[in-house]
Amino acid sequence: MFEITTESSFSAAHFLRNYSGPCENVHGHNWLVKATVRCEKLDAIGLGIDFKVLKSKLNDVLREFDHTDINRLFDPQNPSSENIARMIYGKLGALINNERCRVFRIDVFETPGNSSAYFE
Repeated sequence: MFEITTESSFSAAHFLRNYSGPCENVHGHNWLVKATVRCEKLDAIGLGIDFKVLKSKLNDVLREFDHTDINRLFDPQNPSSENIARMIYGKLGALINNERCRVFRIDVFETPGNSSAYFE
């Protein structure tokens, strides 16, 4: 089994509903996203998935989040880093999953040193 990982980032605002504390107010983050793909086999030239392809597809997904109020994507759910990771997992999987490779894990860093992950 091979794992291929890339990372990208986006900037966005959000607030947490039904939260008691400063995060209930609109605030922003520079989010870091790490996407890991697992491949059982390599292609004819020895790649699981080209880093350039993986990063491009991840950026396609993140474009929807960048410089927005991401609460609009999560009504009525909270746009927590956990829910963001799950949404990115699904959207990226729809773009790249095939018989050889699948999205394995998405890590979302809300701040340096604080992350949530989603995987199945």
